[in-house]
Amino acid sequence: MSTSPSISHLLFLLVLLIAAASTTVSATDHIVGANRGWNPGINYTLWANNHTFLVGDLISFRYQKTQYNVFEVNQTGYDNCTTEGAVGNWSSGKDFVLLDKAKRYYFICGTGGCFNGMKVSVVVHPLPPPPKSAVGADHSNTKSAASASTPPLALWLLIIAGVLLGI
Repeated sequence: MSTSPSISHLLFLLVLLIAAASTTVSATDHIVGANRGWNPGINYTLWANNHTFLVGDLISFRYQKTQYNVFEVNQTGYDNCTTEGAVGNWSSGKDFVLLDKAKRYYFICGTGGCFNGMKVSVVVHPLPPPPKSAVGADHSNTKSAASASTPPLALWLLIIAGVLLGI
């Protein structure tokens, strides 16, 4: 009994997904204001200073969607509580923003809440390099040609899946 092409493709995609997931670094979701959410009268500078933000992390805002919103602005918009030239805006009440670049981000509430402290600025740092193993660090120039050219496990899984499924 042969496997239909659609099942073969689904199996291949499943293996690809598993392989990709095994090499993924987990991101942190930083909930602005923690259990107090995105509301007036909270010191978001203090909140931000107690977090480390890395590229790939999320910053999320929780608030009453009928009362507040979130705008990503530049430093001038942040300092003056203006949304002119905003590069992003959200209004669902449960907003997730991907921090995809190492830079300073500025967020404000555009419904007037900014004037009551509803603004936050966060510095996003690049991901640190992967840790070197103790052996690799001490003997980095003695690595054999075979181990230097060995594909990672995820690639082997993809090759085997492709061969088995005839793709």
